[in-house]
Amino acid sequence: MALKVRRIVTGHDARGQAVFLMDDVVEEGGLGVQVWSSDKVPADNADESDGALRPIGVNAQGGSAIRVMSIGPGHRSPMHRTQTLDYGVVLEGEIDLELDGGAVRTARAGDVVVQRGTIHAWINNSDRPCRIAFILIAAEPLTVGGARLEPTHS
Repeated sequence: MALKVRRIVTGHDARGQAVFLMDDVVEEGGLGVQVWSSDKVPADNADESDGALRPIGVNAQGGSAIRVMSIGPGHRSPMHRTQTLDYGVVLEGEIDLELDGGAVRTARAGDVVVQRGTIHAWINNSDRPCRIAFILIAAEPLTVGGARLEPTHS
């Protein structure tokens, strides 16, 4: 069954009064449910386009995004690095975060992971799905020890 997320989006009417623009359900695509995105940071809150429909790929490409994923038992993502600052909020279940050096931490419901351009993989070693929300914000290219650390996905 495809993951579905209800979103409530606010905005303004012609008088500047706060209004509800959307109250609907968005469904899973290739990288989970893209709830919203912006094409730049700081975001343009006057932009009337639907942020769920903006193609952003794996990275936020100069902007920001929030997506929700359901990661099934036994699933392991490839090792990857994005050029973003990511906040991962575990909503249900648990997930292991493995770094390229082999270190692993388990994040459980209510935990928040701050992912800062490291090479990592997500692994669900439990017997139930993990639902996690990712907030991605475009980041400057990362240089460590004089070497630029390139993203593995664009």
